[in-house]
Amino acid sequence: MPDAAEIAGEALQCSACRLATYSFERARSFALYEEHMIRAVLMLKFERIDPLAKWFAARLAEIYSRNREILEADIVVPVPLHRDREKERGHNQAELVSKPLAKTLKLPHQGVLLVRKRPRPAKLVLTLRERWAAVRGAFEIRPGSQVDNRRVLLLDDVMTTGATLDACSKALRDAGAKSVVALTVARAAHNPLPAAGES
Repeated sequence: MPDAAEIAGEALQCSACRLATYSFERARSFALYEEHMIRAVLMLKFERIDPLAKWFAARLAEIYSRNREILEADIVVPVPLHRDREKERGHNQAELVSKPLAKTLKLPHQGVLLVRKRPRPAKLVLTLRERWAAVRGAFEIRPGSQVDNRRVLLLDDVMTTGATLDACSKALRDAGAKSVVALTVARAAHNPLPAAGES
């Protein structure tokens, strides 16, 4: 099964990607975030179903292998949850997928490299402007961690606007990462550009 970004080849790019407004080089996803995929991602997020996480990791490994020339990486890094959210949930769904993915790809897994220092707003539904504002400066590299000149494969469950991946990528690039590419389990069908001044 082709991943969402491959269905129509490189022509299927959101406007932000075409305009190169993100801090990551490119992103690929296994499927669109709709119908059964929404239920599967929610199960992964709230019920910690490890076999499902491993299945998603296998699908993303296939995408990586098919696109190795543009996704080549040195380390795998999951998008972190804020410590309070992870304590409440008991796990980070991105890390459930990134660990088996890194093992399959034979790459080092850096699960504590990135830290979310500011929690997500309590509001359930955020506008586009609020999404970008909520994650701007919300991530940092854990003190003492080394990322200089490394190519980072960033992993998350869902890409909606790209704001979270962008904020993580900025933190990684500011810390010296050579490049950042992203893989997500799912991707929202519509991905609007951030308003002026919000990137």
